[in-house]
Amino acid sequence: MENRITHAAISDVKITSGLLGRVSRLVKEQVLPYQWDILNDVAKDAVPDHSIENFSVAEGNDEGYPSHCIANFKIAAGREKGDFYGMVFQDSDLAKWLEAVSYRLMSDPDKDLEKTVDETVDLIGEAQQEDGYLNTYFTIKEPENRFTNLCECHELYCAGHMMEAAVAYYKATGKDKLLKIMCRMADLIDKNFGPEENKRHGYPGHEEIELALVKMYEVTKEERYLKLAKYFIDERGKKPYYFDIEFEKRHHASHFSYLYPPYGMYSNGPKYEQYHLPIREQKTFEGHSVRCMYMASGAVDVAKLTDDEELMNTCRTLYQNMVQRRMYVTGGIGSTPKAEMFTSDYDLPNDMVYGETCASVGMMFFTKRLLEVEQKGDYADTMERALYNTCLAGMSLDGKSFFYVNPLEVDPVISKENPDRAHVLPVRPAWFGCACCPPNLSRMITSLAEYIYTIKGDQVYVNLYVPDQAVLHLENQTIELETETEYPYKGLIKFNLKAAGDYEICLRIPAWSSHKWSASVNDEKVQAEVKDGYIHLRRNWNAGDVVLLELDFEPKRIYANPKVSKDVGKVAIQCGPLVYCLEEVDNGKGLQRIYLPKDSKLELEHRNDKLLGINEIHTKGYRLKELEDDTVLYTSEGNWEYEPVDLTYIPYYAWANRGENEMTVWVHEMN
Repeated sequence: MENRITHAAISDVKITSGLLGRVSRLVKEQVLPYQWDILNDVAKDAVPDHSIENFSVAEGNDEGYPSHCIANFKIAAGREKGDFYGMVFQDSDLAKWLEAVSYRLMSDPDKDLEKTVDETVDLIGEAQQEDGYLNTYFTIKEPENRFTNLCECHELYCAGHMMEAAVAYYKATGKDKLLKIMCRMADLIDKNFGPEENKRHGYPGHEEIELALVKMYEVTKEERYLKLAKYFIDERGKKPYYFDIEFEKRHHASHFSYLYPPYGMYSNGPKYEQYHLPIREQKTFEGHSVRCMYMASGAVDVAKLTDDEELMNTCRTLYQNMVQRRMYVTGGIGSTPKAEMFTSDYDLPNDMVYGETCASVGMMFFTKRLLEVEQKGDYADTMERALYNTCLAGMSLDGKSFFYVNPLEVDPVISKENPDRAHVLPVRPAWFGCACCPPNLSRMITSLAEYIYTIKGDQVYVNLYVPDQAVLHLENQTIELETETEYPYKGLIKFNLKAAGDYEICLRIPAWSSHKWSASVNDEKVQAEVKDGYIHLRRNWNAGDVVLLELDFEPKRIYANPKVSKDVGKVAIQCGPLVYCLEEVDNGKGLQRIYLPKDSKLELEHRNDKLLGINEIHTKGYRLKELEDDTVLYTSEGNWEYEPVDLTYIPYYAWANRGENEMTVWVHEMN
């Protein structure tokens, strides 16, 4: 397996404008400072949301601080007195924030922000125990129970996130204090886990440390870290199950007993945490969707660095299962609020969906890694679908509120009255008792530059079309290019080449535009074959050369496989990479009574004055009239009446920014 594919460095790509430029600035200027206030318990208006069933109460405390995360570290460090507050994995919120800030510093140095990070690193170092152990929950509350409940308590997960932060901060600043702290923790984990008889033969309940150890290896060149990552990947699923063994040793005690029955709390046993089979025997993604993405991401990393084609083929198989049978049209994954899980093939309910923001962020991690093994446009298509739809929908347009759950159909009345849909919120809360999604989204957005380009020898692959200025280091030369585009609202992309050189530009032709596109160099149309989703333009380029790519931005009707029972007879609308939806504020109540004729023309209009600038789609449809006698629940008379309506679709990512109202992606189609 070739290991020559790399991504562009964050410091080498500047996103200049457009939708992603606005979102990137928002995260840097609004979201990261806001999250810092949350972590320090000074954002008084950010009350934790308690409507999500699985994490309705933060560790049994129904009132108090939104986070207490920094305070936990101060208590663990001995700076303050007090008790631990929050989820058992509260440390990871800080770790993800530190990682996101590190990526920001790579593209936008800030001495004051760097000083804040340095002071935080000092605090983390003080909270670390003499043997290298770092986890505020167990340090404060249960020091005697370290590494005794890997299934539920996420010590390795928290360690992994802090390792990622340490690597990112080292790359951003050259400062290695946090890296050294996490090397001590990694060494302690390596001392405790592995195939040797004197070690624990365990693995994390929530995968994450696997990919983090790979990052640690790449920076430190310490082979033990790569071997430990591989061990965690390969040990998972072997019998006897390690989680059964530790459960017996704990005398059947469960950390989450106040919310759930003890061990096996999620009803599907080992599948929930992906240890039902060794990963090499798994054919389908099972269990918690976020954990699946982290497991697969770590597996790709290990497979790539160890030339393990068998493991890589497993990752390909799991990817195909996801995109062919278990992914929503919006790039969301996870069909049920019960443990945030994948369920079965084609089970994709729109009103019960979980579609956790973290899961789609994790999907981007996974697909990005696949692209760094083999350049296939399908991976980038999936990455793009997740980014522009579920990921962006996870945050409000002002950056002050967030979705944990991303539904495709919402009726606020039902969400409030039906406990099975209590997780389906019609508006974004300011924060969560389990606040994994907001900082996860932040670290993905601040590292977006790594997703745009991949480099293989003298080839540069353009995976995402973003207005940017880039300096790209190819095998034997450095090139500069500027991308101008109004993507994802227009399909024209212009590449201005700033330096001469002999190299190949590979432009992705998305699947939604595969039947209609054109390309030119210096106004001369070029003929090129689409290979694995890309066209390849090779020549001896001159400074000042201009490459134009035009994609098909006509709105399209999208249909689900008939095996997706919830979408039979329904149609969705997509234009470019954006999936569209109907909102009550534009279309009135009763969206589930809307019918879209097959021959209705879809007209695109750009609105600078609406939702910070969007394309909306106008069309003609019908609404099924309500019965005049609302006391009739069932009738043998089916003489339904329809009234014509003007319909306005908006991009899915922009919904829930105008108050509480109905929303739907899929509508009935009328012949």
